[in-house]
Amino acid sequence: MAVRGWGDALKLTACAYMVLAGAIPAWSIDVKLSMEDAQKALEAGRAPMDKANSPEEVKKVLQQASMATRVGADPEKDSCGASAVLRTKRYRLEAFGRQEASESKKRKTEIRMPEEFIKKVVDMPNMEVEVQLCGDDEYFAEGALIEMQQGTKRIKPIDIGKAERGRKNEGSGPAYRSRFTAVFSYESFDPNAVSVFVVNFQDGKEAKINADFSKVK
Repeated sequence: MAVRGWGDALKLTACAYMVLAGAIPAWSIDVKLSMEDAQKALEAGRAPMDKANSPEEVKKVLQQASMATRVGADPEKDSCGASAVLRTKRYRLEAFGRQEASESKKRKTEIRMPEEFIKKVVDMPNMEVEVQLCGDDEYFAEGALIEMQQGTKRIKPIDIGKAERGRKNEGSGPAYRSRFTAVFSYESFDPNAVSVFVVNFQDGKEAKINADFSKVK
């Protein structure tokens, strides 16, 4: 590529430096997707499921998929640590791709999502977050509130779902596991930023989930 003059050269040098220094994230939540991007995401979800030929392989594919947009504790290492799955546009499209592969195998014919359905996902204005955590009784998460913090900015969700009644925790830690969802408008937060989800419980306790959006698609 030809560089025209010192001005362009300096701009390119500065840009390269910012990438190396981490000022420009290599990754971030994709808020704007083209239909071509969407088709690639569908294929990314479809391909590993096409190759999965046993229940164990399918389970492994699903586990890996859940980790791709999970922030906070790793359930494989900390079964009761607070974590959240970010249901981004790519997350949903890849999930649809896995569904396409599964249905195609069942029906023994190629199944594909209608284009208008894909476009609906591409145009989604909000991101759903599924929060998973543990507590001491089966109703510990009832009435919990959540906000996203980015520096000094506090972002409230536009909706919070009702928490599930706690299920017995078979692993170590508190006795019950629960989850709930919250919906955040893409316009309200920086999709590149290091963030923290803060969950406030009715008993005054809180849980924090660190989320580096630059590492999530």
